[in-house]
Amino acid sequence: MNVAKLISDKRDGRTLSDEEIAFLISGYADESIPDYQMAAFAMATFFQGMTTEETTTLTRCMIDSGDRLQWPGSLASVDKHSTGGIGDKVSIPLAPMLACCDVQVPMISGRGLGITGGTLDKLESIAGYRTELSADEFRSIVNWNGCSIASATAKIAPADKRLYALRDVTGTVPSIPLIVASILSKKVAEGIDALVLDVKWGSGAFMTTLDLAQALAKELVNVGNQLGVNTSAMITDMNQPLGRMIGNAVEIDESVDILKGEGPADVTELTLQLGAQLLVQAGTQSDTKSALRQLQETIDSGAALERLTQMVKNHGGDLTAARARGASRDVLANESGKVARIHNDRLGLAVIEMGGGRKKLGDQLDHSTGIECLVRLGDSVESGQAVARVFCDDDSKAAYASELVAASFVVGPDGAAPDLIVETIS
Repeated sequence: MNVAKLISDKRDGRTLSDEEIAFLISGYADESIPDYQMAAFAMATFFQGMTTEETTTLTRCMIDSGDRLQWPGSLASVDKHSTGGIGDKVSIPLAPMLACCDVQVPMISGRGLGITGGTLDKLESIAGYRTELSADEFRSIVNWNGCSIASATAKIAPADKRLYALRDVTGTVPSIPLIVASILSKKVAEGIDALVLDVKWGSGAFMTTLDLAQALAKELVNVGNQLGVNTSAMITDMNQPLGRMIGNAVEIDESVDILKGEGPADVTELTLQLGAQLLVQAGTQSDTKSALRQLQETIDSGAALERLTQMVKNHGGDLTAARARGASRDVLANESGKVARIHNDRLGLAVIEMGGGRKKLGDQLDHSTGIECLVRLGDSVESGQAVARVFCDDDSKAAYASELVAASFVVGPDGAAPDLIVETIS
């Protein structure tokens, strides 16, 4: 087959056959198809989309490019994935909470994409934490501790691992078929029984409108179930940051606060709701109410924090070691009124400008940088009041980031907080 012909076919809107998609993905996995051709194919897909059948085939081919994990035993294997948002650290407290509830959580996560931070980048702000594990190490930690959060090994959906990084730097992140295939190829390869997707919509999400988020959620659920995993999705708000902290080390600190029962109400609520949905799907609880009680008990008893501490130790890290935080600088409101809008995308860009996110492949992160949001949508503010705080040791970067953060908060006569959870699709 001719790669250039397949690229132009997709560019012109033709539906590709299973054989053609398999040729592209296997060729990219073995590096016989170069990055520049796959980047062109990704852009063509971005503009033309794919049918559900094409997306299912694309996902299956990404899975088949590597190995599938297996989990013998009686415990159900479950996972959660978010499409990405500003301040979204739910995976970090959720995995140990679920591991305390008679399920196991083999969680393969990713790095930052675009303006959104990545779970692996956040975990690497913990002293000694290793995200790169062999398959045997990953299995051992899950079997021993009940949960592990790591990157995909070289043998788990290797085609996606290459394409995931390519999309981040080619402007092709917000493509529904590519998002679906990327997420589900890793998740199905984990060998899980149940999966819940947290699909974000708003100014801090790849899906900036509710309609787009609903379309993505439905496609994820359709393809996931076609591939044999009990899949559901929650559509949640990302028109303001989730929690107060945005960054790497600062989000780990907030995750610990959640497991101490001291975290922000919105992150705690979403973590509990996503976890309850998974426990019901896995069949370990009969209804959401009892699942919520069981998950809350893991916080109240300290069991979830202990489980996270042990997981970090198994990964070579020390959760109790102090994490560096850059020098703080307050960002002030320019006028009085109510917080009417928050441009989350600018907050994400501010973190990138301070070195907390990547501008190109291979960029090393400064985990000490970040932002603390001091107000929420609908809050009343006075001119000169601190609305946010940036953390950065580089004065010039901090100054520029502060300008971006200040422009993120729009104050007006009216403002209201939207619903956190819009709907559940199953």
